[in-house]
Amino acid sequence: MPAYKDFLKSGHPPTLLAAFLYFDFSFAIWVLNGAMGPFISQNFHLSPAQIGFMVSVPTLAGAFMRFPLGVISQYIGRKNSAIIIALLYGFFFVHTYHDVLAMGVLLGIAGASFGVALSLGSGWFPKKYKGLAMGIAGAGNSGTAMAALFAPRLAMHFGWQHVYGFAALTMLLPLAVMILFAKEPPDIEHQSLREHLSCLFEADGWYFNLIYVITFGGFLGLATFLPSFYFSQFHVSKVQAGTLTVFATLTGSLTRVLGGWFADRIGGITTLSVVFLIAIAALFGLMGTPSLTVTTMLFMLCFAALGAGNGATFQLVPLRWPVTTAVAGGMIGEIGALGGGILPNVLGMSKQHTGSYQLGWICYAGLAFAILIMMRVVARSWTRTWVGAGGRAIVPTTVTPGYATASDPYLAAD
Repeated sequence: MPAYKDFLKSGHPPTLLAAFLYFDFSFAIWVLNGAMGPFISQNFHLSPAQIGFMVSVPTLAGAFMRFPLGVISQYIGRKNSAIIIALLYGFFFVHTYHDVLAMGVLLGIAGASFGVALSLGSGWFPKKYKGLAMGIAGAGNSGTAMAALFAPRLAMHFGWQHVYGFAALTMLLPLAVMILFAKEPPDIEHQSLREHLSCLFEADGWYFNLIYVITFGGFLGLATFLPSFYFSQFHVSKVQAGTLTVFATLTGSLTRVLGGWFADRIGGITTLSVVFLIAIAALFGLMGTPSLTVTTMLFMLCFAALGAGNGATFQLVPLRWPVTTAVAGGMIGEIGALGGGILPNVLGMSKQHTGSYQLGWICYAGLAFAILIMMRVVARSWTRTWVGAGGRAIVPTTVTPGYATASDPYLAAD
């Protein structure tokens, strides 16, 4: 209890609450087209490949916009938003499949802006509490479950176009809390463009990018595609497809904290190795086209592993880039989000050209296995330079430029 009180006193809790709400609602908006996928695909008679592309557009747009929005936010502040305007466009002007694709680009604003909210929420807290602050704000990825639970029910009763209007109204709550209670933190550092891109010039940056393509990209890609998968594969109702998606996505949201907790104790490399193997095993299990119950359990297992992998990844990132954690974490988060567009498209193409999703699961499991092998190989050099056995934090006796000088890990991206 004293430690919790110290945490609250060390920062600005109202800003942290505002960041959590903004993250949660923004994430829900980001995956809105995926949650309504069965309604949109039935309305426009979309092919499996078109469905995969449609649900991936917001993910890709959000990833591309995240970096420029992060840079701009340094100069205009982190409390500005244009999400409601984008949602009103969907309410009034989306009438064709191409309109849905354009709407997907606008929904990407939500995916880009929640990264800014994370920085806002943790900006008031000192380094020793960054992890807890980021964990509280990052719990907002449960917005995927919120979208899957409510969007299909609203679409069933009022029509899917009207869900954009309802979503615009709900965004008034986090925006009001943001305007009334959040304060711009005093931690703004105006980084140069080269500093923001520095992670892309280092081999380790790309290793982490690929790891996050599987953990966060897989989480995001599955979350957006599952409603359409359940609807086409098992012919359940659209509402039931959303409910089944909730079980899986909520599991992954809850295990993110556990992944970071395990990584602190047994090491991020060891934790990632375990969760990769679990996720690959779950993906291989899906190849046999099991029953609805078994499929849901396999998805829950896969999401649990991917969610834990997200937490474990960002146990390692601050140890590798202790001085530029925010910059490195932002770039890794952006590349990881781009990976969220891979799985829906691979599954959609597999279904359209082979008549089943099996080839899609094989391809993604194969990619995950290749990245696991890559990580195990490069981790040998990591444990000789900047991290301890298994990926545990160490206090080095000699300082190596660019590497950690203290075991003070904290999160800096979603």
